[in-house]
Amino acid sequence: MQSIPVDTTRLGVLRCAVAPEPKIADFESKEVKKDRDGNTIYTVGVTVRQEGRRVSVIEISVSGEPKGVEEGHEIKVTGLEAFAWAMGDRHGISFRAAAITPVPAVPTGAAQRKAGEA
Repeated sequence: MQSIPVDTTRLGVLRCAVAPEPKIADFESKEVKKDRDGNTIYTVGVTVRQEGRRVSVIEISVSGEPKGVEEGHEIKVTGLEAFAWAMGDRHGISFRAAAITPVPAVPTGAAQRKAGEA
């Protein structure tokens, strides 16, 4: 499966829509999926909105728990890659990232001062 790098700067503001959850490898046994190094793989639902277009939600997988990532908060996605897949009649695109981190909130007073400077 070939990976395709994704330019996250063109995706607008990224927000966590669904908090990080461990990815399940086997739904019957509830076994959690692990990477080659034994780290748990998590999935995060992320909203993507390009230049006034409608909002889409994509699921991004990442190795290790993304600390501090909460629903509704702005996030930064590093090393995003897309993968095309097909299984029988089903097909789609999956996403994997090197890291997902929270974007620190700007204090209200600082945001107002900055807006006044512009």
